[in-house]
Amino acid sequence: MMRVTADMMNGFFEGGGALLLLLNIHRLMKDKKISGISVAPVIFWTAWGWWNCYYYPHLNQWFSFAGGVGVAVMNSVWIALALYYHRKRHSIGT
Repeated sequence: MMRVTADMMNGFFEGGGALLLLLNIHRLMKDKKISGISVAPVIFWTAWGWWNCYYYPHLNQWFSFAGGVGVAVMNSVWIALALYYHRKRHSIGT
C-alpha cells in the first residue's frame, strides 16, 4: 500500500484548487466583466501561488509544486482576463 505523504495531500488540495479556479475563469468569460469582488485578494493569492512555485522545490515537495503551478496559472489567467474585459469595456464607453 502506498503511503500518502503531506506533500501528496497538499498537492492534491492545490491541484483541486486549480481545477476549482477554472469555475472563476469560466464565469468571467461568460459575464465578460467583474462585479461585486475586489481584485486585490486575487492578486495577493496569485503572488503567493508564484512564490510557492519557487518555494516548494526547495523543500523537495514536487506534488505541491505541481498543484501550486496550477493555482498560480489559473489565478494569472483570471487576472489577465479581468484586465482585458475591464479595458475593453472602458475603451468602448459602456
